Amino acid sequence: MNALDRKIMNAGNSTIAARVLGVASVAALAAGCVGSIASTKVDPRSPIAGDVARLATADKDYPKFSEIPPKPTDVRPARVYGERAEAVLAAGADLDAATAPNTWTLNATSSFAAKARTDAGPALGAPTNADTEAFANSVRKRATPPPPAKR
Repeated sequence: MNALDRKIMNAGNSTIAARVLGVASVAALAAGCVGSIASTKVDPRSPIAGDVARLATADKDYPKFSEIPPKPTDVRPARVYGERAEAVLAAGADLDAATAPNTWTLNATSSFAAKARTDAGPALGAPTNADTEAFANSVRKRATPPPPAKR
């Protein structure tokens, strides 16, 4: 146990080496993948074989900065979105305040009930036994029996 302090303190250098080795191995694996993608062949029986060949060899015309369209002028400014959102939140707060518990009472319920009774029409009396029998007889007369069973 008489080791020098500097040898114990240099143990941190091995983690740096491990990190460098890890990064190098990941880079080597990624480079291998890139190479295999370029040499991949397309099955000629595939329905997209013709499109792949045409698009892989076609010279592409990339847009220039001068071809980028100008900023649209019919879009409202960003601050207006915030103002509209605040207006919606304020309307929601007003609605919550107006419909909160104990903020309204039922007044003039008797006049409301009288109007509802008037709108409903005259009160109907309870049906009598004669009414019930008359209804049952009319239903029996209208009823048609099922056809006889075929044997």
